[in-house]
Amino acid sequence: MLGLTYLDLFALGWFLIAWGVHAATVERSEWRKRSLNYRMDLSRREWMLKMLDRDVRIVDTQIMAALQQGTAFFASSSLFAIGGALALLRSSGEVLDIFRALPFAEQSTRGVFEIKVVGLLVIFVYAFFKFAWSYRLFNYAVILLGGTPPSKEAKTKAAKVYAERLARMTTIAGRHFNRGQRAIFFALAYLGWFVNGYIFMVASAAVLIVILTRQFGPTARWLFMEK
Repeated sequence: MLGLTYLDLFALGWFLIAWGVHAATVERSEWRKRSLNYRMDLSRREWMLKMLDRDVRIVDTQIMAALQQGTAFFASSSLFAIGGALALLRSSGEVLDIFRALPFAEQSTRGVFEIKVVGLLVIFVYAFFKFAWSYRLFNYAVILLGGTPPSKEAKTKAAKVYAERLARMTTIAGRHFNRGQRAIFFALAYLGWFVNGYIFMVASAAVLIVILTRQFGPTARWLFMEK
C-alpha cells in the first residue's frame, strides 16, 4: 500500500492507538478525574470565584497574559516545525541518504520517505491549529475578565454565573492547548518511523507511558492530595 510495508502499517496503527488511548483516558474516561488536567480545571474555577472578591485584578490579568504568551510560543514553534517539514520534502533525496546511513535504518524509497514527512507535516499543522485556537480563546477570556462584575457584587448569583462562564472559557482554552502539546509529544515519537517501524512502536509506547505518568503519577497526587 503506497509502498509501505506491513511493519510500517502496523507501527502506524500502533502509533494512532497510543494517541487515542491517551486522549480517551485523559478526556473521556472515568480516570480523567484523577488526572492533573482535570484538577487544574477545578483550580481554574476556584481562581475565578476568588477573583470576584478582589477589588484590584491586575494580578489576574497578568496571569492571563502569561497563559497567552505561552500559547503563542507553541503556536509559533509549530509554524517553524511546519517549515522544517516542508524543507524535508524539498530536499528529501539528501535527507534520505542521511537516514539510510543511520544504524538499523530501513532502506525505504523516496516515495515512502515523503509519505512519512507528509504525516509529520499533518501532525504539526494539527498542533498549530490547536495552539492558535487556544490563543484565541484566551483572548476571549481576557475580554470576559474585563467585564467581570465588581467585588461588591461578588455574592450575587449573576456574578457567580459570570465567573463560572469565565472559568469554562479558560478550561476550553486549556483543553485545546493540551491537545496541541499532545501532538508535539507524539510528533517526537513519530520521528522514530524514519529509522524503522520497530523504533517507531517503541517510541510511541515510551511517549504514551511518559505523558500518562505525568498526568496520573506522584506529582499529580502530591499537588492535589485530597484531605
